[in-house]
Amino acid sequence: MGTAKQMDFTEGSIMKKMIFFATPIFLGNLLQSSYQIIDSLWVGNLIGADALGAVTISSAIIFTILSFIIGINSATLTVLSQRTGANDSEGLRMSLNAFVFVLSTLAVFLGVAGFILSPYILAWMGTPDSIMPMALSYLRINFVGIVFLFGYNFIGTVLRAVGDSKTPLRFIFLAVVLNTVLDPVFISVFDYGMQGAAYATVISQGSAFLFGIVYSILKKGLPFTVPTPPPLQEFKRIFKLGLPSGLSMVAISGGVLAIMTVVTSFGETVVAGYGAAQRIDSVIMLPATTLGSAITSMTGQNIGADKWHRVSDIAKSGLLLIFGVSLTIGLFVFISSEWLIRMFVDDAATIAFGATYLQIIAFFYPFLGINFVLNGIVRSSGAMLQVLVLNIISFWVLRFPLAWLCSEWFGAHGIAIGIGISFIISSVFAVAYYHFGKWRHINIFHEEKENK
Repeated sequence: MGTAKQMDFTEGSIMKKMIFFATPIFLGNLLQSSYQIIDSLWVGNLIGADALGAVTISSAIIFTILSFIIGINSATLTVLSQRTGANDSEGLRMSLNAFVFVLSTLAVFLGVAGFILSPYILAWMGTPDSIMPMALSYLRINFVGIVFLFGYNFIGTVLRAVGDSKTPLRFIFLAVVLNTVLDPVFISVFDYGMQGAAYATVISQGSAFLFGIVYSILKKGLPFTVPTPPPLQEFKRIFKLGLPSGLSMVAISGGVLAIMTVVTSFGETVVAGYGAAQRIDSVIMLPATTLGSAITSMTGQNIGADKWHRVSDIAKSGLLLIFGVSLTIGLFVFISSEWLIRMFVDDAATIAFGATYLQIIAFFYPFLGINFVLNGIVRSSGAMLQVLVLNIISFWVLRFPLAWLCSEWFGAHGIAIGIGISFIISSVFAVAYYHFGKWRHINIFHEEKENK
């Protein structure tokens, strides 16, 4: 495997490696979340409010597709980290080729389908006629470049699977910097308007993708090859792991949209306050999502190396770390809630609702952290269908119904109470499956071992 294996999680201090490995992933996720914000700032200021609306609607469609990609990438992380832990160079090469082939085919299909269906999707979402042309051009250009979006997210996942979390940060940083610089150039200097914003995004992602491929092959020694149709068993493995993993992210996205229907029933002030709180919320949740991803890589390597005693130690270290971080963030959010909401809105009633929402939910975050840590460990074994079920329970059996029920009992503030209670109950399900589930008996490479 040459220089590709950057961090070996099968030996040494777990907590120290966890912090060092997770920090670049956290910074990368932070940069990734700033991508759409930068686009929105330039478009809103240089073109106007209608253009900002067009970006917002188009971005929601792109985010849904990206969620599916992130889900499939969880399967990539599981397979490749186990190959790395087992020190299986040939298996790594074979699985890598299989994922490249399947994801490339999927990217091309989604790009073509999205380009053709864009006007119908936008119409189905109720896009106002006044912004339809801008939204359509922005969305279609993004669909043309969707292979780059797939590409650089995939390469980042591959590098993290072999223990390198620093390199993906470099090309995410490159994409964000390029997008920040190119947006005003294409929008104003070249006078391309809305299309200019889309071109800037595609060029930025394309540059990050090309840099990622060249760097991964020449510097990291990753065995990328020209993609060819993989053996049937690799197809089956990707389908078995990738489909439930992708659907898991779709279930989460759908659950978020369902909760929005509860929020909108309380009118504009609550919608605006909730919207501002959610922007803060997305940043607050980054440590938990980051740690979940890092733990999947770490646990996967140890499962591949058959070092199960370290898997338990990873769980303990992960829970200890996320509890400490979540409580610290919760305390800060509780104290600073009004100031945080005021960054986004100016209306007194909106600020009051948003601040109260954050104060109610602030100390429920450690329970959400339990879900991410334990699901990250379970996912690393290949238990993707089980994690899909846990996510369906979390969002559709608990979070959405409890948010609705508590809002009926306690009014608008009941939304935060219901969501908070769902964090606690879903963490109980996560703990129960971690202790009593059969995820330790899953062997994603059993066909290979039978054939040897």
